[in-house]
Amino acid sequence: MSAPLQPQNDKYAWFKINRAAPPKRTAQERVCDFHEIYSEYDEATVKAQALRCIQCPTPGCVQACPLNNRIPEWLALAAQGDFLGAAALSRSTSNMPEICSRVCPQEKLCEGSCILTAKNEAVAIGAVERFINEYAFRHGAFELVQAPANGHRVAIIGSGPGGLACADELAKLGYSVTIFESQLIPGGLLVNGIPAFKLEKSVVERRIELLVRHGVQFKLGVKIGWDITLEQLRADYEAVFLAVGAQRPKPLDIPGAELRGIVDALPFLIQKNVDSPLVDGVPIDVRGKRVVVLGGGDTAMDCLRTALRSGASEVTCVYRRDLANMPGSKKEYANATEEGARFLFLTNPTEIVGNGNGDVIEVRCTRMELGAPDASGRRKPRAVPNSEFALAADLILVAYGFDPIKFPEGSALAAIERDAWDGFKTDGNQMTSLPGVFAGGDSVRGPSLVVHAVRDGRKAALGIHRYLTAPVAAK
Repeated sequence: MSAPLQPQNDKYAWFKINRAAPPKRTAQERVCDFHEIYSEYDEATVKAQALRCIQCPTPGCVQACPLNNRIPEWLALAAQGDFLGAAALSRSTSNMPEICSRVCPQEKLCEGSCILTAKNEAVAIGAVERFINEYAFRHGAFELVQAPANGHRVAIIGSGPGGLACADELAKLGYSVTIFESQLIPGGLLVNGIPAFKLEKSVVERRIELLVRHGVQFKLGVKIGWDITLEQLRADYEAVFLAVGAQRPKPLDIPGAELRGIVDALPFLIQKNVDSPLVDGVPIDVRGKRVVVLGGGDTAMDCLRTALRSGASEVTCVYRRDLANMPGSKKEYANATEEGARFLFLTNPTEIVGNGNGDVIEVRCTRMELGAPDASGRRKPRAVPNSEFALAADLILVAYGFDPIKFPEGSALAAIERDAWDGFKTDGNQMTSLPGVFAGGDSVRGPSLVVHAVRDGRKAALGIHRYLTAPVAAK
């Protein structure tokens, strides 16, 4: 990697210039709609914020980014006002920087590893990344360099971030790529799982339009394993990339889980955010209701904020650990709190209670305390004796995470070797136990970040290219 460009600046700019938060709409305004809550810096602010980067010789932000984005280099260009050059450099390692800048938990990744955090606030990497890429879109800088067709055909299953990234990389190499998506709207997690107040649907649509212009084809409403078999795909395409995600909700395993008024997180988010058909023909109406969300991840934060926008009278998050150990983004926690969500930390639901009609009326809970760390290093919660209490509820949203999709028994998909978590096992090229069938994203690693799925998609594209261009004897 070439040496980082050094902007003409005061080396103490990081100290003299305060970190500026990107403009954010007021809570009172934003809870009335589903539009994004953040907007962009102006040009002067971008330059000043980028100038705060001290151009570390060994930048922690690059090491912490799953894509190893060349952050100091494009910050240096942004500080000089070369926004198009900065955006081009950002695109060289990321297939959707305008999306990752919106949804990545920068405080846990690049910004969390910024050296300035030892004495000051981190460089506003995410906000600068968003600006330079939106600037490039506004100025038509996304040129289409169409690679000559190489004669190879690849099928991608799933149009989430991993599938889109893989398709982008393969299209650049001249592959004929077809993406199969079970939903009628492409985008996968980006449209189904992430609310528009975090990521406007038009941003995803714009990225998909770019892929279509690159020659990528989309076949929507096709469920692999049911509508078409993996065997058929392998007969028609030379390689297959499985980017099917992990969308099977973890169960609520406590008494009362069968009561009416208990809804899994993803169907709720899909119905409220993309105007999808009703789940099981029944609208999930939260207007005027007391909503309790179980879980502490980003999906729980999305449920809280979506319920508030959908007219709930009260919205409460119940989580068994404390704020410091909550897996969800602290930025999203702050936004949810501003918007009116209530949090009950160190609280564990033990039973759901219903009325004579089978409708939810309350959640019985136990106070918790944190004990010794478990195998993952997180302190394990334990019940506080005689601390039981009841929380009134009309509707419960379960956001305990997701497991891999179950495929029809006897199908080729079900026969692919799995790991202990039941995710697809892959080798160093992202290839599964079936030759020519690759996998990545949540279906391999478990529910994770968009940027991890993008990394897997890029890695799988390279693995597919190696596989299809290798000597026959090596396959």
